[in-house]
Amino acid sequence: MPKINVYLPDDLAEAVKDAGVPVSAVCQRALEQAVRRVTAIRQTALSELSADDLTERLPAFTARTRAAIKLAVDRARADASANVGTGHLLAGMIAEGGNLALHVLRALDIDPAQIQRDLERQTGAEEGGAEDDSSVHFSTAAAGALELAVTEATALGHNYVGCEHLLLGLVTEPDGTAGQILRAHGAEPRLTRRAVTAALAGYVHLRAQTAATDPAQALATAVQQQLQPLVARVERLEERLGPVPEQQ
Repeated sequence: MPKINVYLPDDLAEAVKDAGVPVSAVCQRALEQAVRRVTAIRQTALSELSADDLTERLPAFTARTRAAIKLAVDRARADASANVGTGHLLAGMIAEGGNLALHVLRALDIDPAQIQRDLERQTGAEEGGAEDDSSVHFSTAAAGALELAVTEATALGHNYVGCEHLLLGLVTEPDGTAGQILRAHGAEPRLTRRAVTAALAGYVHLRAQTAATDPAQALATAVQQQLQPLVARVERLEERLGPVPEQQ
């Protein structure tokens, strides 16, 4: 039977040993679940799309995420696009309006309205996807972003895929229009991943607060507090490196 090494932090490794956790069995079950999720989304991403059966085909996706994807499909059809690209996915997420990913962007000082304006200036479809005008498919980059969203959710230990995971998938996917725009605005993958983690922690905290608190402002504040140490560290590194020489 093939062997796969699993690396753990020292404290977790000691805790696993002390508790006598059956590591091999636990890892096998977790990997089986991850493989099923990734395989399912890969099949969905590569097949013909219908906005009416997203609940059946994307059961692990939250209602808001499915709504964002439906808006993306509708937008692609309205644009007479050859496929549903990453730009459509990002625009659908912004149009949905109430998801956690938008709070993450605002906490990173990125205005979703500006992202939308940048998307509207983009022309041309991404490669891959539909073979004819009668069917709707995801572009190669969009399919990759959705697969990465599932992977990000699995890596975070979540049994669902939310818009925050979709945001991470779009930011991490290297070739799509959405990722290029997001990274140009400062949504670097590692920073965005940390912001998502902070936002989720802030959301749990908000549920225990009174209704008088503004959820959007409190969540943005919680994320900003988590990001400040990382931002300060990056700024110190940039100061040490000095200005970047201009390209000739």
